[in-house]
Amino acid sequence: MLTLLKQQSSPLLSADNALQGSLKTWIVIALLGQWAFAIYILSLYALPLLIGAAEQADKVSPTQGFDSTGSFNSFMFFGHIIPAAFMAISGIFQLSPGMRKKYPRFHRYNGRMFLFFGLCGALTGLYLSWGVGIRLSDIGAMGVTLNGLLIPVFILLAWRSAVNKQFAAHQRWAVHSFILVNGVWAFRLFLMGWYMINQGSNGNTRNLDGPADITLSFLCYLLPMFIAELYFWAKKRRTDTAKWLATGAISIAAVITLIGVGAATIMMWSPRVMMIFNSLF
Repeated sequence: MLTLLKQQSSPLLSADNALQGSLKTWIVIALLGQWAFAIYILSLYALPLLIGAAEQADKVSPTQGFDSTGSFNSFMFFGHIIPAAFMAISGIFQLSPGMRKKYPRFHRYNGRMFLFFGLCGALTGLYLSWGVGIRLSDIGAMGVTLNGLLIPVFILLAWRSAVNKQFAAHQRWAVHSFILVNGVWAFRLFLMGWYMINQGSNGNTRNLDGPADITLSFLCYLLPMFIAELYFWAKKRRTDTAKWLATGAISIAAVITLIGVGAATIMMWSPRVMMIFNSLF
């Protein structure tokens, strides 16, 4: 009887199920955070433009150098920020195996849109940071700059592997592209989560060039990329040890993401969304 119970319960406790379960949990948490970020962007920038009250966005925008004058730099800014909202709404569906199998056409077209908008976001972001000078400090912008430089590289790798029908390689590069494209979003999560855990700043400065700021600006995409590589490595291994190791790492990442989403929503996104709605209505 005991042997039978073990046989019936073991599939639920298997390393494979734990690995996939932890990954799905991380994706769901990230999905909620992405949608919260999309609501924030659309409320703060798109809504005022649509109703002809762009000057209200000027007053509450946290972005240095933002303006609504219709200049070229303003166009580049909106070309950077608005696509981020659309990527946040639909981009994470690219990571769902179920969506890829049930809706392959959606996966292809949504993936093309995501990679195109991601490339636009990287190039406009680099232009705004170093061409216009919208950065708080040179050293504080290094992490985001490396992030922006890596995006076109991994997008090219994802596109080439898809064209060559190297689907395993495509999945790998596409996941890294997704992580890099969302690097600035992840930096907000890491930073706000850091503030919440420390109950204030700890190694941070107003110009985001403190030791904690610089570390988090690199860690926000390098850590998820490392965990993604750990996941791909564990999937190839037959031993449960590798899969449990990856499960633990993904679970920690899910907790970090959950803390960051909660902190960013409470401390950054919802207050400004309320400010813009109160000023508009």
